[in-house]
Amino acid sequence: MTPATFLAGFVLALGLGGFAVWLWFRSQEATRPLSESLARLEAQMRELEAHRQHALGGIDAHLSSLSKDTVALAQALRGPNSRGRWGELTLKRVAELAGMVPQCDFFEQVSADGRRPDMIVRLPGGRALPVDAKAPLSAYLDAEAAQDAPARIAALDRHAQQLWRHVQELSGREYWGQFDSAPELVVLFLPGEHFLSAALERRPDLLDAALARKVLIATPVTLVSVLKGVAFGWRQETLSANAEELRRIAGEFHERMRTFSEVHVESGRNLQRALEAYNKSVASWDSRLLPSLRRMRELGVGTAPPEPIAIDVTARVPRPVDDGPRNQTVV
Repeated sequence: MTPATFLAGFVLALGLGGFAVWLWFRSQEATRPLSESLARLEAQMRELEAHRQHALGGIDAHLSSLSKDTVALAQALRGPNSRGRWGELTLKRVAELAGMVPQCDFFEQVSADGRRPDMIVRLPGGRALPVDAKAPLSAYLDAEAAQDAPARIAALDRHAQQLWRHVQELSGREYWGQFDSAPELVVLFLPGEHFLSAALERRPDLLDAALARKVLIATPVTLVSVLKGVAFGWRQETLSANAEELRRIAGEFHERMRTFSEVHVESGRNLQRALEAYNKSVASWDSRLLPSLRRMRELGVGTAPPEPIAIDVTARVPRPVDDGPRNQTVV
């Protein structure tokens, strides 16, 4: 190999090596933004995962607390006192929604013989409708907690039987015999729609059987509708009473107007007589007194007195009520 050939090869190899190094640096610069973006994305993913784990922990804690509260509520509602109090509060709320609180009397304490309803709805005409709140929950809660269909069906059967026993109990009390002019009907109020639907699922004839015993099973929606109808009746009763009062006031007003018109007409007559007497006195002044006064003035005695002025208008006579339009003399 000649020196010239060796030098040419060396230069060529050096150029190729430099070109390769340049290409490597360019590739590193091109991939650096992508690497940085991947690193930032990985950091954000780790941060999101940490937040997710924290949120899941909080949800688990809330669910655990909610589960405990639900169990505590279910246990509390199994007590007869808690159920009764809940039914009474719901009954009051329904009366408020219907705008019937002024016409409803509530009894929170049970009487000694247990024969006093939870609420008396005063109806127009002095009548009264007794309402008793019941909350049969024990069997219903068993049905909701049942793990299989047979256990749920058995619990719903007990629930329907419990509700039917309440119907028989209220029917036997005969509340309508304790109040004057009370309809032969008592309302059994259930504080939830689902209590009635669960009982009807196992005993579809429950409503008809209860009505046959003069017991109306009412849920909040049903009782609101009934109370709204009663409220409408009260409005009509109020309008009727107001109309009677207006008729009485109108009669009194007419009598007072008649008395006033008699006095007014008499005062007009007196005024007319006074005007006539005044005009007569003016005529007497002109014909009898004035000539003598003028003669005395001519003889140098005294001064001229003021002269009265004649009044030519007449008093206006009021028109009778049963008379038609007519022309009147205006003062």
